[in-house]
Amino acid sequence: MNYQRILVWSLIVLGLFAVVLAIIGVFSRPAQVFSNELTVPVSDNDWYLGPKNAKVTLVEYSDFECPACKTYSTMITELTKDFPDDLRIVYRHFPLSQHQYAKLAARYAEAAGRQGKFWQMTEFIFNGQDQWSSASDDTAKAEEKYFLKYAADLGLNIDRLKVDLNSEETSDKIENDYIGGENSKITYTPTFFLNSKQIDNPRSYEEFKSLIEERIGK
Repeated sequence: MNYQRILVWSLIVLGLFAVVLAIIGVFSRPAQVFSNELTVPVSDNDWYLGPKNAKVTLVEYSDFECPACKTYSTMITELTKDFPDDLRIVYRHFPLSQHQYAKLAARYAEAAGRQGKFWQMTEFIFNGQDQWSSASDDTAKAEEKYFLKYAADLGLNIDRLKVDLNSEETSDKIENDYIGGENSKITYTPTFFLNSKQIDNPRSYEEFKSLIEERIGK
């Protein structure tokens, strides 16, 4: 009986030890480069920051209602400051179906972009994510309470904005980004491609920065 009890506890301890090792392995592994390739090349149709001829291009597929995307958006801002001459950052839409307001937010960003305020609107949207993403109002009320307010704060022409929100061009841009992401085998947000190769999401800003520095040095 004692022998069986010892055996059971030994197996439990070994199992726990294996779990701990697995967790350590996940958090200590270096960022990986996946075999997935970016299927849609960067073009003038993309929204991007940084020089067109930068040594390194970082493409992000993102969802405005995704909490992780909000966290990484602050890293992206820092990267633009640290690598103003060598890094181009491209934003592409990948609104997930489980997020009620993700497509609406993408439409507002696109419409703001038609007035030269895409990046400013993305900042407003991410900064207010905790409020609008948890809104229990219907879509029309959420628009009025949050997204239209962002547009007004940015000084946008609201009449023109409303036309662009529902334009075929806006819908096609978001849909084409999403289809391109699917073709690149994206299953989560954010997903990053560094010089057309998918990378594992860095776990800290320093890790992200090191990846960029490594590519610049090559």
